[in-house]
Amino acid sequence: MVVMILEKVPKSLRGELTRWLLELDTGVFVGRVSATVRDLLWAKVVEKAGDGRCAMAWRTNNEQGFSLRLHGYQDRALRDFDGIVLVAVRNAEAVRKAEKLKRTQPKLRGDLDKKNLD
Repeated sequence: MVVMILEKVPKSLRGELTRWLLELDTGVFVGRVSATVRDLLWAKVVEKAGDGRCAMAWRTNNEQGFSLRLHGYQDRALRDFDGIVLVAVRNAEAVRKAEKLKRTQPKLRGDLDKKNLD
């Protein structure tokens, strides 16, 4: 069983997925496909999602009984703890701090490079 949740993706992508999966609600797809088809569908979703967000869960033979994939989520990340996958959620303040840090790091590196040359 495969479940995909798509947010802010093109309608054409949702239409393509309806060839393989049933759309229960806007952007929520469910179906039973082979692992190969599942991976090919995920590749297509990632390719065509643009700025949208995509999540996929499917049944598998592990401790949890399922696996997860995420794409386009700025506030969520999958973390593996000894075979158990958890979703780490960063609050809005942490996201802003991380973006600010990314903007300031190139400046710091440039300053360090200049000091090393002198």
